[in-house]
Amino acid sequence: MTVRPIRVFDDPVLRSVAAPIKDFDRELRRLVKCLTATMRAGAGRAGLAAPQIGEPVRVVVYSYDGRSGHLVNPRLELSERRVTADEACLSAPGVWWPLERSYMVTARGRDMFGKPATVKALGVLARVLQHEVDHLDGVLFSDHLEAGERERFLAEAALLPS
Repeated sequence: MTVRPIRVFDDPVLRSVAAPIKDFDRELRRLVKCLTATMRAGAGRAGLAAPQIGEPVRVVVYSYDGRSGHLVNPRLELSERRVTADEACLSAPGVWWPLERSYMVTARGRDMFGKPATVKALGVLARVLQHEVDHLDGVLFSDHLEAGERERFLAEAALLPS
């Protein structure tokens, strides 16, 4: 399957709310395979959302600590327990930033064939799923930062307008 380029923070597709998948067809299965190939193409890639390769639809793939898969039209149930840890984004390469997220999630959606799928995760995988589902809602992880922190992040990522 084709490895696609990752869209960077200033790409408008990353700020759009992705459309739900209605057809569980060959095209969707091709997209899941393409997302998976693109995610696996680089070291340290734990997740990828369809908008990050320019596809404004609700599909994510993940792979961390021996668990991998995909979710179509995912919805998250978040735990109240929150933890802060460094987080990065393929759309802002090379920049890590501390961010608070829920420690545990239950992600519910469908697989590429339309069958119900549930992923229960904690720690890093829970963080990955939250990060990728944010992409489906046009939310970048820097949006979770306080204003001053966001400016420092954008400066470090060289994303501030000159």
